[in-house]
Amino acid sequence: MDGSKPRVTVVVVPRERFLMSEESLESIVRHTSEDHELVYVDGNSPSNVRKYLEKRSRELGFRLIHSERYLAPNEARNLGLQTVTTPYVVFVDNDLIVTPGWLGTMLETAERTGAWVVGPLYLEGDPADRIIHMAGGDMELAGPKPYASFTTDHRLQGVAMQDLERPLSAEPCGFVEFHCMLVRTSVFDELGPLDEHLRNTREHLDLCLGVQAAGGEVWFEPAAEVTYSTPPPLPSSDIPYFLLRWSESWTEQSLRHFCAKHGIDPAYANRAKIIRQRRQIVFQPARRVTRRLLGHRSDAALGRALAAVEHRLNRALVRAS
Repeated sequence: MDGSKPRVTVVVVPRERFLMSEESLESIVRHTSEDHELVYVDGNSPSNVRKYLEKRSRELGFRLIHSERYLAPNEARNLGLQTVTTPYVVFVDNDLIVTPGWLGTMLETAERTGAWVVGPLYLEGDPADRIIHMAGGDMELAGPKPYASFTTDHRLQGVAMQDLERPLSAEPCGFVEFHCMLVRTSVFDELGPLDEHLRNTREHLDLCLGVQAAGGEVWFEPAAEVTYSTPPPLPSSDIPYFLLRWSESWTEQSLRHFCAKHGIDPAYANRAKIIRQRRQIVFQPARRVTRRLLGHRSDAALGRALAAVEHRLNRALVRAS
């Protein structure tokens, strides 16, 4: 540390649950040697998590922004962004595990290439398994608006690192994700704040489309490695936020807005069905118990019953939010 002002602010926000908050934050504290500011946005976490964050905020001196209600991810990111005065900001979800050198490597890549946005190598699940979630992403927006086609691809998703045929290298790509994303703060002077009409999906694609339309580049840097921790488990205290985060209302609103904003065929919004499936994680324990008692013949009836309960619960959560 040379006493100069940090170049980067790390902004941590809720993703879909709070279970990993402590493990994630401690990995950032342990593996970030570069001088940085830290802002933690806490959106109505359970009391045990809130107490932990308050304690670590006092001990480490980082800024803690607490909300008494659940926050949509872009809403939380914008709250953190309002406090940023450094040339770079890196957004991190609260279920991310980082590794040594993660931050400095992305900063160096941004400085060397002039990239407006840099993303690391994203792994998923257990860090020990080293399964790729995404090694940079590709996207294509083609055809006349407002019925343009839009496709995306996660490079090497599901591939084990040990099975790679050749080493990965830093290169431009179409998009990176908000699990962990380094952005030049000047991007927001150019584009404005993150779009809060995108409540729960396509936020990363929206930003990367905006960056490229404004003449900036998005880069993938594999020497920076992070792991996105996927549920289950999902403790009961996290279920209300998880169901709201992936609610029908938030999903449909986000996809309709994304299509209208970028001139994409409205049929693209049918992807709400895929996101709806994510909420079924909540009911996996009930399905396992029922199968043990009644066998697989119970699946169809149970699925219909749980779907009806889930839809009613979702509507109630959205109204209360």
